[in-house]
Amino acid sequence: MARVICLGEVLIDFVATVGGVTLAEAPAFEKAPGGAPANVAVGLARLGIPSAFMGMVGDDPFGHFLAGTLAAAGVEIGALRFTAAARTGLAFVSLRRDGERDFMFYRHPAADMLLAPPDIDEAAIRGAELLHFGTIGLIDEPCRSATRHAVAVARAAGRLVCCDPNLRLDLWPSGAAARAAMLEAIAEADIVKLSDAEAVFLAGSDDPAVVRQRLWRDRHRLLVVTRGPQGCGYLTREQTGTVEGFAVVATDTTGAGDGFVAGLLSGLLDSEGGIDRVLGNPERLRGVCRFANGVGALTTTVRGAIPALPTRDRVRRFLAGQPEDSEETVSEKNPGGGPK
Repeated sequence: MARVICLGEVLIDFVATVGGVTLAEAPAFEKAPGGAPANVAVGLARLGIPSAFMGMVGDDPFGHFLAGTLAAAGVEIGALRFTAAARTGLAFVSLRRDGERDFMFYRHPAADMLLAPPDIDEAAIRGAELLHFGTIGLIDEPCRSATRHAVAVARAAGRLVCCDPNLRLDLWPSGAAARAAMLEAIAEADIVKLSDAEAVFLAGSDDPAVVRQRLWRDRHRLLVVTRGPQGCGYLTREQTGTVEGFAVVATDTTGAGDGFVAGLLSGLLDSEGGIDRVLGNPERLRGVCRFANGVGALTTTVRGAIPALPTRDRVRRFLAGQPEDSEETVSEKNPGGGPK
């Protein structure tokens, strides 16, 4: 049975075959499975945490390709729904010369937008330990109501809830609408992951003191702000800290934040004593964040999101400074990948 349910969109990323170009300049695109919650589900499975994906795809070749991709990665797909009312979502992605990504989405509508409250597998949520979701599902009905319903089921069952807003302003009717929905979403979560840009968008700053003052809620147990190669900052009820990142040769940054989330959740859930033991031990928490930073960094070294997500052994070799082809791994006794 899945320990983590990942709720939201799964789609096809068409990634530019060369870097340093805009979408208009890209000579060609390579098909890759993606969608932030689906990326997290695959990332968790690759790290040895049983996961399931909950969402909707079109009853079309791309939808069945995505279902097969998730299943092949070890993700449970019993809660994945198909619809003939809309096609599977597409996103075209390129990495510009300034290092930022260009996105263009085809969602007019896309199948994931049609997920409705009756499509939510309540038993699957109650049987898991944690529900992870993003905020793309809060943009339109009926998916907005479905997402809120799933979160309510998780909260009522006493399950952990994790939210990654995954800001894509082009998809929202306005910045104000995006901000209001994201603030509502993160207020319902025990664990919140923000990028530095999302922290600035929601709190006006990525400074930990400002983020705590403006975003922290009593329900929160951990809030993390990622800063790319500079690593991450974290807040708990009692602690504030930072963990350095890793410098790698990045091929494609798509999915790096999702890889980080998978690494973070795997460390929190699979450490001895669980999340309470991690959050109560600063050294342990820093180890989990370091592991998550490593997952995120490795995800940038391969084109596409799902194809790039690393296995636990690859992350451990990376953190230990071992070459890629080394058969040695770090001891299984330290799931966080960092110091105990």
